[in-house]
Amino acid sequence: MSELTHFNAAGDAHMVDISAKVDTDRTAITEGFIEMSPATLQRVLNGDNKKGDVLGIARIAGIMASKKTADLVPLCHPLPITHVDIKFEADTQYNRISCQTTVTTSGKTGVEMEALNATQVALLTIYDMCKAVDRGMTIQGVRLLEKKGGKSGHWKRETS
Repeated sequence: MSELTHFNAAGDAHMVDISAKVDTDRTAITEGFIEMSPATLQRVLNGDNKKGDVLGIARIAGIMASKKTADLVPLCHPLPITHVDIKFEADTQYNRISCQTTVTTSGKTGVEMEALNATQVALLTIYDMCKAVDRGMTIQGVRLLEKKGGKSGHWKRETS
């Protein structure tokens, strides 16, 4: 990645022309988490939230968000997403719920933005559903873990 591709020679923002690119299978995996009070986490895990199934609704919100990414990010191409998988894991030691999203497509450009958007909206939905009992929740650590496919090939975050 040696240059910013969303700027033309004159320095103006533009949508990258991907018409000459070849379709390839592409995957992006992202993660993030939301910290909350121990009582809020227990409410989510016990299914005691008055608004309903927090994680089920957050999963649907994340899937929907992945499909709407091009409507929200101005220079992002609309993509035919072929699969979205969102997994939540509760961590009672740190009072948080982690979210890992995998998005796949077969196309001319990657799905990193779709996976990042899905993770963030899934976590934001958890916040929305629990804010009546815990306004101090914090969304953190949203990041790309891995991407596969395309000209730049395979990239994986080194563990730290």
